[in-house]
Amino acid sequence: MKIVDTVPFFMENYKPNIEFLKTYYRQYPDIFDEYFAYHCQNTDDRLGQSIQRYPDSFDQIKQVHQNIKPIIAEVGYRYEGLYGVSFPIDINLIVGGYGSNAYTHRQYVPNITFALERLSPNVNHLKVIVAHEFGHAAQNILSNEAGINWSEVRWDSPLTWLSQEGTATYLSRCIIPNLNPSIYFSYDDEGSKWLAFAETHKNRIKDAFREDFFNQTSKDMFREWFSINGGKQFGYSRLGYYLADLFFQDQVIKSGERKAIMSWKDEGFYDKAKDWLSRQE
Repeated sequence: MKIVDTVPFFMENYKPNIEFLKTYYRQYPDIFDEYFAYHCQNTDDRLGQSIQRYPDSFDQIKQVHQNIKPIIAEVGYRYEGLYGVSFPIDINLIVGGYGSNAYTHRQYVPNITFALERLSPNVNHLKVIVAHEFGHAAQNILSNEAGINWSEVRWDSPLTWLSQEGTATYLSRCIIPNLNPSIYFSYDDEGSKWLAFAETHKNRIKDAFREDFFNQTSKDMFREWFSINGGKQFGYSRLGYYLADLFFQDQVIKSGERKAIMSWKDEGFYDKAKDWLSRQE
């Protein structure tokens, strides 16, 4: 595991203009090509808005930068101890344009990027989001070692996303236990109402997800159920993460933890996932 820390270049050379940002991006082209392809708009308007916001974020960025490095080491150590997983990957620390806060790259053994301007400096919040992203990588690494046929994974299927987000959420609780339950979904202290709503209305939410699954495009499903920009149906975004957690826990009960993590490689996975969607909680 290697930390690629782009933050010192940003902080030491910062100038409040778009040309500086483009110079920064050119220093780390592979990282920012991925970032702007999938996680943030790369337009002068968006960059100009970011420049206006950075001064209010500098102290937060510095605090996150100070706190996150030892947390990355700690989380990696815990995954190796509990699951025997090592991470032959790059962990990228960037200052982005207020897009995604953290993500795994689109690789079979994926690198991970954390955008520090979007992260809480609270140590527990950081531990959970780092453990969540490492959980995505761990699922891929364990599945790769078990001989998954990557060509058969339906990357654009909401059922695949249920497996991915359910695994990462579950593993984050195992790696960083005993925190407020909502933190594992919100990565801050603002998620209690969200979780209370989800728990109270789980069957309504599941029914709506199933209806959308059979009638909406994957793009629309992602926006409504897994993106911070969704939430039109119930007034809360990212409710797909709550369903994903329920789905994964159901698999653990039926098959055990290890098999649940790698269940997306099994023949019949998608039929079993559809069956779970049809059942009431």
